[in-house]
Amino acid sequence: MARLHPVTPADFDPALRAALGPAFDDPQGLGLLRVLAQRPDVTAAFLAFRSALTATSTLPPRLVELVRLRIAFHNQCRSCMALRTASGAADGVTEDLVCSLEQPQEAPDLTDAEKAALRYADLFATDHLAAGDAVFDLLPAHFGEPDIVELGVQIAVFVGFGRLSATWDIVDDLPERFHDRDATVAPWGAGTVVADHR
Repeated sequence: MARLHPVTPADFDPALRAALGPAFDDPQGLGLLRVLAQRPDVTAAFLAFRSALTATSTLPPRLVELVRLRIAFHNQCRSCMALRTASGAADGVTEDLVCSLEQPQEAPDLTDAEKAALRYADLFATDHLAAGDAVFDLLPAHFGEPDIVELGVQIAVFVGFGRLSATWDIVDDLPERFHDRDATVAPWGAGTVVADHR
């Protein structure tokens, strides 16, 4: 049971329901938003920010999705690990590719740019002060500074909101493999996942 009361979809603020579009029809995909919906104003601001970041993104959706899932593992955010974004899937994120996230630096199907971004994400999520000169010497080989700025913002959102979701323990609507709160779970491997239509 979630630690805070999730709002039932039928009780969502109508403006929030409209803003979510098709994603509203999938309770599993709502995750954190079901609790955030207690504050429709905060949720609307968050959705507007995420929409603007997505609409103006210069990073490939595949890269963003891989970074999101790797951070979800570090956060042990079950609702984050259970979801797969439509944009990531459309850009080539398959379950086989997700399995490469178990050991990304050794994975032959990840690009050098993806490995550099994942290295930054790993450090940001686990030991942020270790993301020093060595990381920032490597990133410019693959990304311009505006892309590195966006990558940092994406990572910050995933770390912060993933940890928030994990503390709220939002797992009730997820596939069964994500329910054992005492086990370390991963986004890779066998099991059902949820498509996110946003």
